[in-house]
This record gives sequence, structure tokens and C-alpha cells, in this order.
Amino acid sequence: MQTATAIPTVPKAPRPRADALRNRERIVTAAREMFTEYGPDVPLDEIARRAGVGNATVYRNFPDRDALVREVVCSVMDRTSEAAELALAETGDAFGALERFVHASADERVSALCPMVSSTFDKNHPDLEAARERCEQLIGQLMDRAKAAGQLRPDVGVGDVMIAAAQLSRPPAGTGCLVNDRFVHRHLQLFLDGLRAPARSALPGAAVTMEDLRQA
Repeated sequence: MQTATAIPTVPKAPRPRADALRNRERIVTAAREMFTEYGPDVPLDEIARRAGVGNATVYRNFPDRDALVREVVCSVMDRTSEAAELALAETGDAFGALERFVHASADERVSALCPMVSSTFDKNHPDLEAARERCEQLIGQLMDRAKAAGQLRPDVGVGDVMIAAAQLSRPPAGTGCLVNDRFVHRHLQLFLDGLRAPARSALPGAAVTMEDLRQA
């Protein structure tokens, strides 16, 4: 009679405690705010102070600045994706849903990503690529729906929308971006009105994709 071989059990990785998760979220939120206000080189000690945690807590969660910058970029992309998902869940006016998404993404201060994305961290990190792909796909679905409804001009791409939203939503981080908030949604609406179909003029060049922006 054979004796059954015991299968070794693999211990599960311990789940982070609730307070540890809250601290991590506070750090990311504080970093997002301070990167927007002062740029990506703000001292990590200042981020810890605003988050209400010790320096050791910051370094325990993020071993270096690049890790924190990457997490902030992913966080902003995830929040932008969530805004796109809410817009896709709407029924009725497809262009209106796109408009609400663009205004919501502006409130995430998309333009503050620009100096961070140009930093030295790994732009091909799996977390970043996954967040970027999800965001681009959702925006593309929003635009495709508006085009299918005959409300969005057909000669624009995701890159057109995102670069305009970034350029119009806020000046670069650390250059008075909070002072100019009152102009943001006014200028975005002027841009959005230009996206409506039927188009009043032909655009030079071709629709801009996100890949075009990355190659540039």
C-alpha cells in the first residue's frame, strides 16, 4: 500500500495592513499634489511631511524617487481611466460623454505628467505600460462611439485629444498652474467645440495617435 506523498504548502504572502495601505495612498496623493505644484524634483522629505508620515515610511514604500514618480504617473492614468469608464457607462449623447471625460481628465492635471514622464525612470515598466494601454483603449472607445454617432469629426485621434487636453489644462508643473485654474474649462470647451462634426475645415496632416506622441 502506497503512502500518499504530502504536497508542500506554499505560504501565502501576507496582505498589507489597512494602515500600511492608507499610508501608501497618502504618500502618492501628497506626491501628486506637490509634483504638480513644484515639479518632480520636490524633496521627498517635504512629501513625507505633507503626507503626515515619517521619512522611513516613504522609503519603505518607494525605495527611490523613480519608484514614487512611476507610482504617481500610474495613479493619474488610473484615475483618468476611471473617468473614461464612467463616461462609457453613460447612455445618450456620446459627444457629451466625451466632453465630460475631457473636463474630468483636466482636473487630474494631466499636464503635470509631462515633466515626470521625461525623467529617468523606466518608461517601459510593466505597471506603466498596463496603465497607459488601459487609458488609451478607453479613450479610443469613447471617441469611436462619438464618431459612430456622427458627432465627432473623423479626422482626429486619441493623441489629438490628449495633447490638447494636456496643453490647455494646465501650464507645466511649478509655474503657477493653480493660479490659472479659472481659465482651464473655458479653453477646453473652445477646443471641444472644434471637435464636433460636421467639421468646418480640413485639418492639415493626419490624425495623431499616442504612438506618434511617444515617437516624437
